[in-house]
Amino acid sequence: MKRLFLILPLVALSVSIKAQIGASDTTSLHEVVISENRLQIPFNKRNRNIQIIQKEDIAKMPVRSINEVLSYIPGVDVRQRGPFGTQADVNIDGGSFEQTLILVNGVKVSDVQTGHHSMNIPISLDAVERIEVLKGPAARVYGINALTGAINIITKPQIGTDVSVRVQGSSSFSGKEEGDGTGIYGGGDVQAVANMGNAQMQNLISVGGAKSNGQRYNTATENLKAFFQGKYALGARDEVSLMAGYIHSAFGTNGYYAAPHDKESYEIVKTRMFSLGSTHQLSDNFFLKPRLSYRGNKDDYRFFRDDLSKSRFQHETNVYSAELNSILHTTIGDFGFGLESRFEEIESTSLGDRNRYNHGVYAEYKTEAIDRVLLNIGSYLNYNTQYGWQVFPGIDIGYSITNNWKASFSVGSSQRIPTYTDLYLVQTGNIGNAELKSENAWQYELGLRYEKSAIYLQGGAFYRNISNFIDRIRDNVKDPYKPFNFGDNKMFGVNFGFGQVISISDKQKLKYDLSYSYLQPKEMTYAENVTSMFIVESLKHQTLLRVLYQIDRLDFSLGNRWIKRERNNPYFISDLRVGYGMNQWSLYVEGTNLLNQQYKETAAVAMPGRWYTAGLRYQWKYK
Repeated sequence: MKRLFLILPLVALSVSIKAQIGASDTTSLHEVVISENRLQIPFNKRNRNIQIIQKEDIAKMPVRSINEVLSYIPGVDVRQRGPFGTQADVNIDGGSFEQTLILVNGVKVSDVQTGHHSMNIPISLDAVERIEVLKGPAARVYGINALTGAINIITKPQIGTDVSVRVQGSSSFSGKEEGDGTGIYGGGDVQAVANMGNAQMQNLISVGGAKSNGQRYNTATENLKAFFQGKYALGARDEVSLMAGYIHSAFGTNGYYAAPHDKESYEIVKTRMFSLGSTHQLSDNFFLKPRLSYRGNKDDYRFFRDDLSKSRFQHETNVYSAELNSILHTTIGDFGFGLESRFEEIESTSLGDRNRYNHGVYAEYKTEAIDRVLLNIGSYLNYNTQYGWQVFPGIDIGYSITNNWKASFSVGSSQRIPTYTDLYLVQTGNIGNAELKSENAWQYELGLRYEKSAIYLQGGAFYRNISNFIDRIRDNVKDPYKPFNFGDNKMFGVNFGFGQVISISDKQKLKYDLSYSYLQPKEMTYAENVTSMFIVESLKHQTLLRVLYQIDRLDFSLGNRWIKRERNNPYFISDLRVGYGMNQWSLYVEGTNLLNQQYKETAAVAMPGRWYTAGLRYQWKYK
């Protein structure tokens, strides 16, 4: 059965010989402008390894959260601790979850306390316009902590008025495990998204909530979230943007951090974010973009959920940021300049009360002056009160061999500053190390891509060397994990993918995407009997296959993932969605983990076996 899923693209290729190839999906993607803070690059002119999933694709995927969408992006390793977006660590190309920078509309929202709460995103899935994944060192673009890449979640207020409401419920239709009460595993969520706007102002509002009784003992979850985004024109050359969000999550954390001792643990996390920015066209060629932003997070971790008198850890972090970005268009190319200043503080019962500053200066240059060549070169100069001065240069070169074939080369450096948990944690199963140095990396990447009409073929290879690499280790199971700088962590990776959109008839369309990623780390030297937290979970093989077949108002979406990590058994997950649209209504049913695989993505958290979802969505538009 697994082989059947993997040969589907070959069948589709044979069908395409006789079919008319449509270009609508590819054309719309080419019109996307990658949302960097300074220089803007059309997607079809990219010279970096950038992956994008758009709103239209997300709507038909067998997913329920942003975490699950990311699990179908090549090279992205999502390690969930449960469905419904409970909590997930996201890694890129074999890195750790702390080495991936998370952004919302260009605003950094990564968690400075631990990294485990970086995906506390207050946005309902129906409000997401697209998700951009920039793989490789991204310090030149986004600053520190984008060591292996960056994930930018984009929302977009629209002109006009529309409201959508989605309700869905899920269940395994099987009894819960012994000692976890009665009944069957199940859950559900509801979300609403509204757009209200005209040419002068646009407003986007989304709210949502989800609840489940847990796939096993003490893993029940619930969350509530709200998000607002507004854009307001102040004339022909000036615009103001506003963004705010809040999410409240509470969940049982059996096996999350300190298995098997944390069977009765519980966690409540509250995350809030805010940003205020503007764009000013000071001349025909010069743009200025200031922005203020804030992210706050409260984390209440209770090792014994029914006894708050002991082993309760409370943390509150606040991050304040100010940015000033600019773009200058000239006859020899585009110049980008930027300044950034960040203040991070934490008040914690186990990490102490601490703070640090970070200041950065950006400079970037883009030109197409050389025939068939797109050149991006730049650098980021950083000062941190804990780690001093560092500079992170980078260069990207794209060469159009023909109108359809394009080669690219990039080299860049990046940094990851340890979280407060890395430095100061004091717990039974994990302790910090205040002597840690920051991680620094150089990465080199080659890529080749073919695009024509609605078909693409791409491949690439990279080599990355992280100096002062941080890993958590312990000598035996009775000792706590403690982080250390282990010298160089070297990673070699290759990837390829191909996909196509096939218009079989006026009412039938077939679309597929197949990708494979292979990662080979250089074995690091550990003492005998030492257990490494990183090496055990490092991604090694990843095969992804998405197939979408539409006939009139009916659509079938199949998603498959084959994952093999270092020193862990591989697993194969197959998900199916069947949807039907009728005027403003859409109905769908989904089957998750159809082959009923028993697997874990991270820690000691067993993921659910086979389970099902039924949903209903209504959209109203004002004419």
